[in-house]
Amino acid sequence: MKVIISGRRIEIEERLKELIEKKLSKLDKFFREDAEAKVTLTGEKGDRSVMEVTVFSGGMIYRAEENTDDAYTAIDKVVTVIERQIRKNKTRLEKRLRENAFDASNFETGTETEEEKEFNVVKQKKIALKPMSTEEAILQMNLLGHAFFVFKDAVTEETKLVYKRNDKDYGLIEME
Repeated sequence: MKVIISGRRIEIEERLKELIEKKLSKLDKFFREDAEAKVTLTGEKGDRSVMEVTVFSGGMIYRAEENTDDAYTAIDKVVTVIERQIRKNKTRLEKRLRENAFDASNFETGTETEEEKEFNVVKQKKIALKPMSTEEAILQMNLLGHAFFVFKDAVTEETKLVYKRNDKDYGLIEME
């Protein structure tokens, strides 16, 4: 797996980079050789930092984020989160991951808010709509930890949106 490590508002020492690569190599057993992991460590006020790991493999995206005081323990936590995502969705992911990825040996055993007066857009993204089924879109949304996901239907080629409802079910919005 190719690992790309970057820092925002923080200098990443070589020892931490080596540890990140070593810990992420534990995930190689799940992914094919073309997998790519992007690790971003963002420095925040005080000694806090946010470690975000995004793995791209087989058209799927696996993402984990950890907000902590210690970047050395954060990498363990994000690797555990990604392993948990894979384990939780193993029957759906078997086709997309490496053969034998699921061998048993691979797994370690009410407040009110004020109304906003302005809408402050702090992040903007462009996405490529990939053709997929509704089930694949829901799986991708859950792997990313998002509340919604926009996709192109593989059969009709229409743009659709799936979202997680408050009752823990899913909704589908079809565009006109």
